[in-house]
Amino acid sequence: MRDHPHEGAAAPGTPGDAGRDSGAGSGAPVVRGAHADVPEVWHGSATNRVQWLLAAVGAACLALGVQLAVESTWTSGLAPLAMAVVGCVAAGLLVIFGTLAFVHVAVRVEEDHLEVRCGHIGVPRRRIPLDHVVGADFAPQVTPRHWGGWGYRWRPEQGTAVVVRRGEGLVLRLGDGRTFTVTVDDAEGAVRCIRGRLSLRGGSRTGA
Repeated sequence: MRDHPHEGAAAPGTPGDAGRDSGAGSGAPVVRGAHADVPEVWHGSATNRVQWLLAAVGAACLALGVQLAVESTWTSGLAPLAMAVVGCVAAGLLVIFGTLAFVHVAVRVEEDHLEVRCGHIGVPRRRIPLDHVVGADFAPQVTPRHWGGWGYRWRPEQGTAVVVRRGEGLVLRLGDGRTFTVTVDDAEGAVRCIRGRLSLRGGSRTGA
């Protein structure tokens, strides 16, 4: 029994087949071959609701400082009162900023860069050109213990990291020998996207 093309299917090399490969009528570029699953834009995020509890502690410290300043009846002098008020307010503000800034992280991979935004206002933010990236790896378990705490971390033997929760993460190997780690959901998808982008960019540079 001889094999025949499926009804309505164009044979390889025919104009109909070429039109589908080129994405005719879709208006969107299509990546062929091994890179067909590389999205134009990949985005992911991670959230740690426990950080809201720490933010509440910071708010309590701030409120205590305000209460001391307004309602205190201390008679031992202004210096101890001022130190207590300033200490409570400063501690409260630091805890609030340090927790709310890292209760959420958003990662976006585009054609030529990766961008990380922390918190719901996007600060602090880091943008890494893919020209500075030599590889991407999946980390199945990233914890604050590995980095000495939550938030934006730096360790001389490990590089830098944004840690908002325990769990999977993305590790970028940079051209200067350092690494950048970020906790993000579907980190494996980010790794596939970045590796595909790096492969495409390497091919385009070779063919240039």
